[in-house]
Amino acid sequence: MKNPITLYGIPNCDTVKKARAWLAGQQVQAQFHDFKKQGVPPDRLDHWLAAVGWEKLLNRQGTTWRKLDEVTKAAVTDAKSARSLMLAQASVIKRPVVEWSGEAVTVGFDVTDWQQRLGG
Repeated sequence: MKNPITLYGIPNCDTVKKARAWLAGQQVQAQFHDFKKQGVPPDRLDHWLAAVGWEKLLNRQGTTWRKLDEVTKAAVTDAKSARSLMLAQASVIKRPVVEWSGEAVTVGFDVTDWQQRLGG
C-alpha cells in the first residue's frame, strides 16, 4: 500500500479548493490537514523547509504577508526566522503543501506536475 498523500492548507483558499477538487476528480484519496484548525506540525514544517527551501515555502504575495509590519518582514532572512513566522502565522505558508508517497514535497498546484506524480 502506498503512503497516503497529505494536502496541507486552508479550506477557504482558492488554490487549495482547486487542488482538492482536482484530486477528487482523479479519484485520488488525499488526507487534508487544515492549518486553521490543526495548526502547522513543526516536524513536518522542518521536512518541507529541508525539501523545498524557505524561500519557496514563504508566500510573499499573500494578504497575510502584505499585512505584516515592515519590521516583521525584514526579520525574515533565513530558514530559522521564516520557520518562526510560519509557526506563528500559518497563512504565510504558500498553499497547498503536498506530501506525496515517498516523502516528495510540492508547494502550490501544478496540474502537469501532479499528473506525472500520479503516473498519468
